Amino acid sequence: MSGAPLSPEQLALRERQGAGARYDADAAPHAHLDLARRGTAYFARRLMQLDDADLDAPSLLPGWTRRHLVAHVGYNARAVARLVEWARTGVENRMYASDTQRWDEIVLGATLPTRALRHLVDHAAVHLDVEWRDLTDAQWDAEVVTAQGRTVPARETAWMRAKEVWVHTVDLDNGGSFLDFPPEMVDGIIADVLRAWTRRTEPGAVVLRATDRDAAPGEYGEGGPVVEGAAADLARWLAGRGARRLRVVGGGELPAIARWF
Repeated sequence: MSGAPLSPEQLALRERQGAGARYDADAAPHAHLDLARRGTAYFARRLMQLDDADLDAPSLLPGWTRRHLVAHVGYNARAVARLVEWARTGVENRMYASDTQRWDEIVLGATLPTRALRHLVDHAAVHLDVEWRDLTDAQWDAEVVTAQGRTVPARETAWMRAKEVWVHTVDLDNGGSFLDFPPEMVDGIIADVLRAWTRRTEPGAVVLRATDRDAAPGEYGEGGPVVEGAAADLARWLAGRGARRLRVVGGGELPAIARWF
């Protein structure tokens, strides 16, 4: 899908920026790129609010300090950028060269001096953005392989990154909330979880009812309990970040659900 025509102000800005400036291709996944960039800014703001000593405290991910989490967010941008480079060049470039590289990078990153750790996040995000903006219309549809072994078009990398930065901002455990997420991010997470369960043929069933949406956000399986609450609270629960303000229609406990990511 092509982007909307540029306004006179946008055209004037491009003229001022000159020939060296980079822009997203018309066929780029603009909505998901916008979510990824807004999520990157959201993560950066929350990270900036933490003092250096605060990074040694636990994150919401079991066994991970905030240092581990920050390292992961930085190195994830590098890993996603490798997929984008693969799409641009046609030369295979996997997210990770081995089964242990992801965790090895996180462990190493957690030992970096704090200033270097913060710079890792910033520089990796800029690198990824440059790689995205270098893709042509056709290259956005080039196929790459995710760390989970799924073959996807390069355009899916924008959504992959968006969910990393938004959800892991909450995992920093310093005030980030699913209630801060844009509605399209909340709805995307719910849909993504249900798709993941379908791909993996997870057992169980659940019907979701968002009390702040006109349309039902979806269901998995058949005949499961109806779980209702605000869409952001449903997304938090489905993402494995806790259940708040949810209820099972007719009573009972929330069903056990499979891990998302």
